[in-house]
Amino acid sequence: MNVITTFKEKRKEKQIKYERKMLRELSLEDLKKSVAESFRSFFKMDTILGSAIEEGCLDIAIEAYLLGAKYSKFGYYGESVEDVRMRCYRFEKNLIDALYEFICYWGHIGDQGFVNESLYYACEYYVTYWWTEGFQKGEKRHRLKLH
Repeated sequence: MNVITTFKEKRKEKQIKYERKMLRELSLEDLKKSVAESFRSFFKMDTILGSAIEEGCLDIAIEAYLLGAKYSKFGYYGESVEDVRMRCYRFEKNLIDALYEFICYWGHIGDQGFVNESLYYACEYYVTYWWTEGFQKGEKRHRLKLH
């Protein structure tokens, strides 16, 4: 008997295969250095709480990187970076909000006005940076026909 596979299963397999290829180009040291640079003024990394927050930041960075890589095909086909960013704005905004709320909860940052606003901008910069990295690496893979 033949095994029947659906289009959704094939698409999911292809997506996982592409994400694995993209993650091979990502360095854990670069991720950790980026977390330290972006959030060192908000919490200390060398504490237990800091390492928990660092892990959450790493997860969000990987998600943003893969999101940028996923949408890089539109850049390869001629769309500008800003047009592509607007195409996935909702997903990027969800990542920014999730990271901000995660840090506020685990970092015990209450209602401190200026600190919250600067933390949100730091989260926005962090997610945008990793989205752009994924976009550039994905676009490069498309140009080299490695997708």
